[in-house]
Amino acid sequence: MNELFETLIYFPNESLFAFGKRDSLELNEFESLAKTDDFLERHLGMHVFSCISYDVKNSIEKLSSNNTDLIDFPYALFWTAKVVISMKEEVVTILEGNVNCVEYEEITGFIRSFLKEHDLSEGLQSLQFQPSVSRETYFHKIIQAKEQIQLGNAYELNFCQQFYASNVKELDSASLFNRLYKMTEAPFSVYVKWLNWEVFCGSPERFIQRKGSKIITQPIKGTIQRGGNQLEDEQFIRELSRNPKEISENVMITDLVRNDLSKIALKGSVAVDELVGVHTFKTLHHLISTVSCEVSKSQKFSGILEALFPMGSMTGAPKLSVMRITEELESFKRGIYAGTIGCFRPSGDFDFNVVIRSLVYNQSTHYLSCSVGSAITIEANPESEYQECLTKVKKIIELFGEQKLF
Repeated sequence: MNELFETLIYFPNESLFAFGKRDSLELNEFESLAKTDDFLERHLGMHVFSCISYDVKNSIEKLSSNNTDLIDFPYALFWTAKVVISMKEEVVTILEGNVNCVEYEEITGFIRSFLKEHDLSEGLQSLQFQPSVSRETYFHKIIQAKEQIQLGNAYELNFCQQFYASNVKELDSASLFNRLYKMTEAPFSVYVKWLNWEVFCGSPERFIQRKGSKIITQPIKGTIQRGGNQLEDEQFIRELSRNPKEISENVMITDLVRNDLSKIALKGSVAVDELVGVHTFKTLHHLISTVSCEVSKSQKFSGILEALFPMGSMTGAPKLSVMRITEELESFKRGIYAGTIGCFRPSGDFDFNVVIRSLVYNQSTHYLSCSVGSAITIEANPESEYQECLTKVKKIIELFGEQKLF
């Protein structure tokens, strides 16, 4: 296989492609995050790409993850690409790297395959997904989570489950990602291939963005389906905007994020720019808050990560306590799910998403997973939470045909 295609990344909203690996840093949980600062400093003036698994929390908080891991995605990756290309209105611009004629033809052919209109009537291969826990076990876990809340060990926690297909020998990657993106049109979508792993991410959520000295984070908490027509859609928006449980979830996480930002913020700069706003996406409505702060221009990435990661929307509050609780309750290792994927600009600015609404594939083990979670509060109803999870994953896994789960 051409080494240019062993590692690549694509951000569809920007039409930014990166091929191959020029230099890389792969961390394990026993290595210091400060190594990332050295790597970024050495490559200032270049695009640097990164995948950071949820389990990096173990390095930050001295925790552990011992659950089953079907995907075994790398712990944390940072790399520069051999070729970085932008494409606007079918004009290809090489931002970094040099390619010969053969490589250029291969790269542009790959880009065309990702951007072309696929025949959606043909469908992908038929796969059946199964849950990591049964419905009954899920209900029992929610009851246990609520007991932890009653004991005062948590106010809110994000409990996740995994749906997966086994014995998946190959995927039509371009067609799958094309369909996922056209279905969601999610603003923080990304496709990653790293050796034997692939991530097909249709995320609507931003984790952190840096512009100069400003840090922005936009947690999502609160979800409802889209309506079949305008009147129904407006009714769902009203329901979501007035739902006390969904609002309280969002406010709690917003407060957590404010506290996280205060660890690195210049004094008096933390601000809630939007509180519990309804944002509409192609398949769902979400409640989103925007919180920002100013930081010193000398503030390193590792310090920002240690203050904010994992993102509050995927943990709950108080963060350290709920991370311990969910490790006990959940049946799988989250890995890149609930982690983050992003890009550092040549200027040093960066933008990272929250890896949700995603499919993750390991070509070596033949597993394809789609994980999902919901926020559990003392008012949580197990059946409602389960249905929320199904709503979030239904359209994604039904890209592979009708599922017996629904």
